Amino acid sequence: MEFLRLLFCVQSVFITMISERCVVLAAFSQATDSDFTFTLPAGRKECFYQTMKKDASLEIEYQVLDGSGLDVDFFIYSPSGHVLFSDYHKSDGVHTIETEDGDYMFCFDNTFSAVSEKLIFFELILDNMEVAEDPDNWKEYIHGTDMVDIKLEDIMDTINNVKSRLGKSMQIQTLLRAFEARDRNIQESNYDRVNFWSIVNLGVMMLVSAVQVYLVRSLFEDKRKIRT
Repeated sequence: MEFLRLLFCVQSVFITMISERCVVLAAFSQATDSDFTFTLPAGRKECFYQTMKKDASLEIEYQVLDGSGLDVDFFIYSPSGHVLFSDYHKSDGVHTIETEDGDYMFCFDNTFSAVSEKLIFFELILDNMEVAEDPDNWKEYIHGTDMVDIKLEDIMDTINNVKSRLGKSMQIQTLLRAFEARDRNIQESNYDRVNFWSIVNLGVMMLVSAVQVYLVRSLFEDKRKIRT
């Protein structure tokens, strides 16, 4: 019985330590990202805002998925209103900013187009947005580390590495879906153009054939009047 009690106590301590480690590891956060797709009407300009903290990082990537020319004007403004980046008539672009406290504004401008609307995809990646914490704070949650041969630093590095790679994989998959959507829109547009001009050419060929038949028949018609 004493042996079973001792075994149960050791098991309880082990489970408690593992759960505390999981809680501590969950507090470490990596970069967060979000994406958005919207339609920008012809002759319009749309702006978006993102609140940032000092010493953080903001990365934005955009693509024009559909619309005549597949181009758009793009601007990023600092919280003080200064233009940080400007792109003119670009189909895609990537920009990274080391931020300060305030609201950053980024705008998509389609005022140069009078008739064509644009389908635009963009993705925001925010890094170092969490409040800085003492990296040694997790040590106060650990008790009796000599009972279990586990290196917490290695576990943290491994989990953070896996999480960052998963985040990168999701980002790449999102971008690949955006490229696929743009290529599909281009193919469908080309398909519609080919069908339209094929019908036009068919109509012209039928008209030319009818005119040729009429002209050939008119050559063999005898329009002279015969008196009897």
